Amino acid sequence: MKNIFSAIWAESLKVIKSKIFWITFFFFIFLPFMMGLMFFVSKNPELSAKLGMIGDKSALFGESDWPAYFRLLNLSIAMLGLIGFGFVTSWVFGREYSDRTVKDLLVLPIPRSSIVLAKFIIITTWCLILSAVTLSVGLIMGGVFQLSGWTSEIAFHSSRIFLVTTLLTIFLNTPVAFFASHGRGYLSPMGFVIGTLIIAQFIGLMGLGPYFPWAIPALFLGVTGAENEHLSIFSYVILFFTSGVGFYLTLFWWNRVDQT
Repeated sequence: MKNIFSAIWAESLKVIKSKIFWITFFFFIFLPFMMGLMFFVSKNPELSAKLGMIGDKSALFGESDWPAYFRLLNLSIAMLGLIGFGFVTSWVFGREYSDRTVKDLLVLPIPRSSIVLAKFIIITTWCLILSAVTLSVGLIMGGVFQLSGWTSEIAFHSSRIFLVTTLLTIFLNTPVAFFASHGRGYLSPMGFVIGTLIIAQFIGLMGLGPYFPWAIPALFLGVTGAENEHLSIFSYVILFFTSGVGFYLTLFWWNRVDQT
């Protein structure tokens, strides 16, 4: 346990002292801010008419109330999470190669499994913080712009959906970590993330989304119908199995493959 705590402490210092940590906060704050602004424009037709294209885009949201706002906020964490969380994972594992610190890291008197586990703990914590920031800013923006339709039941239900979607998306980080380690940098994992997003679109059109891990968080939200309507227990088994395989491959790479 002492080795793991030492590794977590070292990884946390790397993250906190990096510019990337604070840059990710900007993007996860910017999205709910713009969403709140667009809903405000949609709520005020006279302002919408003056803003032209921005007003037209805001009209696509339909009703400018809390239920619609929560739906879009939850969808954003599913889509932004895949890219944003994937970037976080790519950076945590890939920076060791780009900064040429991997050789120094591997000679430390700490089991490599502790290093990998510490990195995943830091990634999970980082992603949860970013999600909490997104939800908090979203709630603040909705309150500032006085959206209608607020009830405690809607808020609790939507927040629960937001949290579960976040966790499902975080579980999909493990394959990204493997590609960052195997590819020795950022290019391979980010290419993998973008590829899964593109494939998920085509898989969804074929009706196979419930069996493709990277489409499951969005389906959980109900983008094609009611929440969780198209998912079965088998869908979650596939997602967690994929996560487990990604974790095992990452651990195997760091433990068994000569990286020096």
